[in-house]
Amino acid sequence: MASLNVGNLGDYLREQRRTAQLSLRQLAEAAGVSNPYLSQIERGLRKPSAEVLQQVAKALRISAETLYVRAGILDEKEREELETRAVILADPSINERQKQVLLQIYDSFRKENAAENAAGTAAEQAHPTAT
Repeated sequence: MASLNVGNLGDYLREQRRTAQLSLRQLAEAAGVSNPYLSQIERGLRKPSAEVLQQVAKALRISAETLYVRAGILDEKEREELETRAVILADPSINERQKQVLLQIYDSFRKENAAENAAGTAAEQAHPTAT
């Protein structure tokens, strides 16, 4: 029996394919996968690899990370971080050095906030009545 995530992935892929006005055969050809295999993915009978999802996402011109979340490969937080990084790296208005500095700042903020959240959780566990 297909898992819930795989079923959701198949439904989502079918919806995206129809929105792009592509037949199953056209998408399979554009993604470099077989027509029957893509059909099985859409029906929730197969769980594709990350590589296949990336090929399908590229053919549909959508985020591969979104497909990874739907397939259960990535969680939502990981997807958001990857998309943020991708947007920074794709920005043509800043140079490579600026992109790297911006990513370093982004990482430092994420670490700082994770540490604060962990400290807050520990404090709540130590003093559960304090609100």
